[in-house]
Order: sequence, then C-alpha cells, then structure tokens
Amino acid sequence: MPPPDLTAGLRKRLIGVVRATFNDSARGEAPVQRSDDALFARDSITWRVHGDVTTMMVGGVASLLLQMLHPAVLAGVWDHSAFRKDMLGRLRRTARFIAETTYAERSIAEASIAKVRDVHERVGGTLPDGTPYRADDPQLLAWVHVTEMWCFLAAWQRYGVAVSRAEEDIYYAETARIALALGADPVPRSRFEAEGLITAMRPQLLVDDRTREVASFLLNHRSPSLAMAPAQAAIFAAAVDLLPDWARAMHGLQRPVVALPLVRGSTLAIAKTFRWAFH
Repeated sequence: MPPPDLTAGLRKRLIGVVRATFNDSARGEAPVQRSDDALFARDSITWRVHGDVTTMMVGGVASLLLQMLHPAVLAGVWDHSAFRKDMLGRLRRTARFIAETTYAERSIAEASIAKVRDVHERVGGTLPDGTPYRADDPQLLAWVHVTEMWCFLAAWQRYGVAVSRAEEDIYYAETARIALALGADPVPRSRFEAEGLITAMRPQLLVDDRTREVASFLLNHRSPSLAMAPAQAAIFAAAVDLLPDWARAMHGLQRPVVALPLVRGSTLAIAKTFRWAFH
C-alpha cells in the first residue's frame, strides 16, 4: 500500500485534472455545489447516474454523435456555435447544465433552464434543402433530451454499478421534468418510451459532409491536457462503442473489435480510478 501522503497527493492531482477539464477557470467557474434543495433528491436514480465522471463523459460524447444525425441539430451547431474554435467550451457548457439541473440549489437549476430556453428562442435558420428549423422546436428538444438520457444511462450500465430495469424507468420518469421545463414534446418516461421515440425519429436522420466534418472534429479534438490525453482516447473509443449499431454505421465508424476488450477494460479502470479519487 502506498504511503498516505502519496495517496492523498495522487487523489488531489486527479481531482484537479478533472476540475480543470470541466471548469473554465478563466471565467471564474468552480465545481457545482451539491444541494439538499436540488430538483432531484440525493437518493434519486438521477443523482446516481449523473454522479460519475467517466460514464458521463462516455455518454456525453456518444449523445453528441447521436444528436448530430438530426439535420436540424447539426444545423444549429453549424450555424450558431464556434465548435471549431471552442469544442471544449461546448462540452463544458453541456456538462455544467447537467450538473446544475441535477445537483445545484433549485434557483440555480431553474436559472440554468431559463438561460437555455432564452438561447433556443433566438436560434433558427434554414437547412441546406430549404427547410426552416428552430432550436425551440419541441420535437427537436425531445430528440436532444432522449439521446442524452439514453447515452448517460447506457454508459452507467456498462461502466458503473448497473441499476435494475425498474430503476431505468424511474430515471426516465425523473429526468422528464427537465425536458418538460425546456419545452420538449414528446417526453419519454420509461426505457420503452425512450427507445420508441428514438426509433420513431430515425427516418429524419441523415449523414452528409457537414455531419462527417463535425463528427471528425469532435473525435479528433485535442485533449485539454497531456494528463487527460490517454483517458480521452479511451473515453472517445468507448463512446463510439456505446452507439447503437445503426448509428455507428451511419457515421461510418467501426467498433474496434480486436481492441474492444482493451477499450472497455481501460475505460472501466479509468472510471474506478476517478471514483476512488472523488470518494
């Protein structure tokens, strides 16, 4: 067993790396503080699923890959975000929204939801085929919500402490309140409804040159630090592995069959290491 000072030092360094990755110190961001007055109770399934650094990163990247298959979601990113210059910023904002609406004091969560709604109301445009789109379209918001929740839960089931099928349904029922507050419709309240919504949305999905460019930019994005580079490589590979077969095929991505045990084993080791550091 390593000396206590060495153990404490390693734990502190790991926590520092994660916090630097997810919080923009230049903007004065600090980790979200957990509150007993959050939108969800401390013993909720949502706290459990959203409380793991590694599974949220795996699920977050996988959900972005799923979301961008919808041409209107992709257009919003293409037309209204600086993803080429600030992909890390986009990932940080998404992670912070999830953290604030899960753990933060209720007024902070509600302010975060209101801010996102305000942004959505001002985002819109025209698809390459001439079809208009708006970010506050209820069905579009439903697609973004269901892909995030499906991916977060799938990542937790693979790399966390798996929950039961009944608890999966509770997770969808709990997180429905965030989707409703954002204006999404329809909103799934069980795994069956979530998978049904994803299936119903598939005819609207497509891949074009812009999809391929954004996906490539995401998956080849430089790590924010050398310390995070090995973990990022494993997490991104795990995210591709997590995708449904049909989504991976649409992106033209291959599951690393030969390296799959290494990918999953490395990601599980990373998850266990970060849990040790934070707990």
